[in-house]
Amino acid sequence: MRGLQRFEQRLEQAISGVFARTFRSAVQPVEIAAALQRELDNKAQVISRERRMVPNSFHVELAPSDLERMSGYTGTLSEELRDQLKDHADQQGYVFPGQVKIDFTDADDLTTGRFRVLSKAEAAVSGSRRPAADSTPSNVVLEVNGTHHPLTPPGLVVGRGSEADIRINDPGVSRRHAQFLITTGSAAGASGLHIEVHDMGSTNGIRVDGQKVPHAVLRNGTRVQIGHTSLTVRVTEESAGV
Repeated sequence: MRGLQRFEQRLEQAISGVFARTFRSAVQPVEIAAALQRELDNKAQVISRERRMVPNSFHVELAPSDLERMSGYTGTLSEELRDQLKDHADQQGYVFPGQVKIDFTDADDLTTGRFRVLSKAEAAVSGSRRPAADSTPSNVVLEVNGTHHPLTPPGLVVGRGSEADIRINDPGVSRRHAQFLITTGSAAGASGLHIEVHDMGSTNGIRVDGQKVPHAVLRNGTRVQIGHTSLTVRVTEESAGV
């Protein structure tokens, strides 16, 4: 509780005297802070005896009237809420899988003074550690948590370790979790493009469009789940034969 009181005091100082007038009859920022902390507590997943992973991406839905009142302060509010969540996580031994993000949107089904919080764990993703063997522009990418990574022959390895080509900070992902293979041109057959994914002996395996499999042929829009993270194959129109 003392942490929430400190949060409210910091926010009042940051926004100055307009704070009380703006939020008197609307959603109170301290209520949002408490709800975000509950999201961490309720969704914490055990990684080890001393560490638990928690969500790091939050969408706060507000009534249109409340969002309008907050429109001039959402930047400051987001910053203070992030600091508050980080303090709470440090105290509880929580680990964020990536950067903490908080945004605000309106929801027509909510009335003034009501809000809801949607959250998810969104692992940080780093790009390829080596240049692709095929330096030609790629018409195929892997979409991972909003990032896009070119997929060119012969392919790449996805995992949590430094030796992976695409590194995902997800405790459910093995160091070398899955290998994506791609063949283009005449070697790929009539379509001119062939994409596969293979499990590399990972702890949790892979799921392709919801089905746990050791390997699979992939097409445009296919989703591959590894750990808590989804990777989606995206193919441009030039290669839409897949």
